[in-house]
Amino acid sequence: MFHKEGHNIIGISFITVTIINLISRNLIDDSFINYSIGILTIFGLGLILQFFRNPKRKTQLNDSLIISPVDGKVVVIEKVYEKEYFKDDRIQVSIFMSPLNVHVTRYANSGIVKFSKYHPGKYLVAWHPKSSELNERTTVVVENNIFGKVLYRQIAGALARRIVNYAKVGDSVTQGEDAGFIKFGSRVDLFLPLDSKITVKLHQLVVGGVDTIAEN
Repeated sequence: MFHKEGHNIIGISFITVTIINLISRNLIDDSFINYSIGILTIFGLGLILQFFRNPKRKTQLNDSLIISPVDGKVVVIEKVYEKEYFKDDRIQVSIFMSPLNVHVTRYANSGIVKFSKYHPGKYLVAWHPKSSELNERTTVVVENNIFGKVLYRQIAGALARRIVNYAKVGDSVTQGEDAGFIKFGSRVDLFLPLDSKITVKLHQLVVGGVDTIAEN
């Protein structure tokens, strides 16, 4: 299954690959060149297909847990001052996604969307310390009665050129459901209450919608 955000790109890519191969077969007599063009274009199409894949995940709903919103590697676990919404200290957990990861963003907790804002910005590499403040990004806060308010931030990377965010203020959302998509490389930051029990370690690989990031 492929994410809906990739349907147009996949369709255009498929048509482009087909046209390129038809033209090469009609205009180029060298079978080796035609074979090489075919392999390269199919390989490129394969990369696009894997990027927009949207695997089904079975999320065990639990308001006392924060689950990973994305697939990737944990690159930051630290106490920070969150200055956009909370304006106080929080535990930040950041997950970096390479272009080979699934790029669907899922809700880390169930609850009501209290805040949702888009910020235009730069395209620093996603692991840059300032990317959370300077890059194109969206900030979303979801609140439930057990864990309280949790903020997650989708951050564009050096290759990403579009962040898709489905969260709207007042929405009732369910843990593990599709919350958006970041095209071509990125990172997601979570900002959690200070009393949260973090259950992941630095450099750990996590699976979105499945692995637990923190417990209350």
